[in-house]
Amino acid sequence: MFYLALKAGISGILIAAASEVAKRYPGFGALIASLPLVSVLGMIWLWRDKPDPVTTAAHAQATFWYVLPSLPMFLAIPALLRAGAPFWMALMLRCALTVTLYLAMVALAPRLGIAL
Repeated sequence: MFYLALKAGISGILIAAASEVAKRYPGFGALIASLPLVSVLGMIWLWRDKPDPVTTAAHAQATFWYVLPSLPMFLAIPALLRAGAPFWMALMLRCALTVTLYLAMVALAPRLGIAL
């Protein structure tokens, strides 16, 4: 149980740090948030729990393919906010778009020979 709490604590600290830095320096906060810290930590935790190169490689490769459908959200939210859309509406609409793109990725990946 302590190990799980430690993993959650470290992961949470990184997210909190990014949001706190972004309050004062939005660009630098975005840089911290854009770093693949969650992915790297996920690989570290996975490797520590199950040190298997095949599993870790599959995880890293699948992470790459799952990042792609999330990218449009980071352009669409600013566009909606600049157009005067309320924050929560912009966020919810673009999260819905991202889920739709994830589902499309899951459906298309096997047809393209991509293992997720």
